[in-house]
Amino acid sequence: MKYHLFEVFGIELEYMLIDASSFKVNPIVDQLFISKNGEITSDIENGKIEWSNELVAHVVELKTNGPTGDLDSLDLLFAENIKEVNLLLKEKNTRLLPSAAHPLMDPATETQLWKHSNNKIYALYNRIFDCSGHGWSNVQSMHINLPFFDDNEFDKLHAAVRLLLPIMPALSASSPIFEGKDTGFKDARMLVYKSNQKEIPEMTGKVIPEQVFNKADYNKTIFEPINKAIKPHDTENILDQHFLNSRGAIARFDRNAIEIRVLDVQECPKADMAVTILIIECLKLLVSEELIPIDEQKKWHEDELFKIFDAVIKDAENTKISNKEYLRIFGLSQTIEIKEIWRILFSKVKRNMAYKHQESIKFLMNNGSLSTRILKSIGDDFSEENIRKTYLKLADCLEENEFFKP
Repeated sequence: MKYHLFEVFGIELEYMLIDASSFKVNPIVDQLFISKNGEITSDIENGKIEWSNELVAHVVELKTNGPTGDLDSLDLLFAENIKEVNLLLKEKNTRLLPSAAHPLMDPATETQLWKHSNNKIYALYNRIFDCSGHGWSNVQSMHINLPFFDDNEFDKLHAAVRLLLPIMPALSASSPIFEGKDTGFKDARMLVYKSNQKEIPEMTGKVIPEQVFNKADYNKTIFEPINKAIKPHDTENILDQHFLNSRGAIARFDRNAIEIRVLDVQECPKADMAVTILIIECLKLLVSEELIPIDEQKKWHEDELFKIFDAVIKDAENTKISNKEYLRIFGLSQTIEIKEIWRILFSKVKRNMAYKHQESIKFLMNNGSLSTRILKSIGDDFSEENIRKTYLKLADCLEENEFFKP
C-alpha cells in the first residue's frame, strides 16, 4: 500500500528496562514478552500499538501497528501501553526508564544482545562493529516514518527533511550523561551515532543524507557504496541495504517512506508526540515552499548542514546559528540561538496543532530540552545517588505521562 505525503505516519519509541532496586539495565525483554504473550516473539500486536525488541535485551520498542492517520491521540495510546508494560514488569521488580541514554550504564560489561529472532543479524553486527559500546547498546530514540508516493513526492520530502534535520536535536536532546559524567554534549547519543560505524563509514555518511532526490540516484550514491563496503563482512548476504543505511534520515524504498532517526526519546509520550507533530507541520511548511522554493532547499550540501548539526548536538536549543544563508530561510539575518528559529516556526504552524500539543511545545520553549532540565536538576552533584534520584523522577514522568520539571 502506497500513501501520499503526510497522509499517514509511523512512530517508534524505545525504552530501557531497569531493575527497580539496583537501577541497572535489566535484559529481560524476552520475559516481558512471555508475560504478555505466553511465548517469545520479536513483535507483539497490542491493538493499535506493537511491542518489539531490537538488538539488545534490555530495550523494548513501542510503535504504531502499521501506518496511522491519527496523530492527536497517539500520546494517550502510547501512555496506556507504557502503563501496561510497567504493570507486567512490576512483578519482576523492573520498570521502564525514558531518555536516550542510561546515565550510569557500563556497556562493556552490561550489554546483552537479543538472543532470539534476528539474532544472526545482530551477531554479525556485533562481529563487525562490537556492539558493546554506548552507540549500540545505550541509545534510545524516537523514529518518525513519513510516506512518499513516487519520485516526485520523494524529491520534495527528502529536500525538506534534509534541511530541517540539523536543528531537530535542539528540541529532542535527552542524553547529556554517560557513565556518571557530563559528556559536554546535550545530545551524546548523536555524538556516538556519528562514529558508531567508523569501520564502514559508507553506512552513516555525514548523518545528513546526500543531495539525492530520486530512487535511481539514491541507489547509486548511497546504497551501492554501502553494499560494496559490507560485502567482505557479510559473506552470507543476510544484511539488507535499508537496514544498513544509518544516516539521520533514511529512505525506505521497500515501504515508500523516509524514516527520521536523529530524535532522542523524551520523558513521556506527551513530549514525544508534541515534538513529532511540530516537526511534521514544519516539514509541510517547507514542502509547500512558503519559506523557500524546493530548488533552493535542494542546493544545500550535506557538509554545510552537517556543520550546523554538529554544533546543535553539543548545545541543543542554546546553539548559536551564524550561517547567514540558513538564517535567511527563516527570515533572519543576525546570529541567533536555535530556540528562536523553533519559536518562529512554531508561530507559523501552531494553528494546525491541537491545543494540548501547542501547550506542550510552549512548555519546551520555556523550559528547554530534556537534557537542559536533567542537568539543571543534577546541578554540580554527579554522585550516583543524585543521578539516580533525578532519573527515577524521569521514570515517574513516563509512568504518569507528565513533563519533567527540575
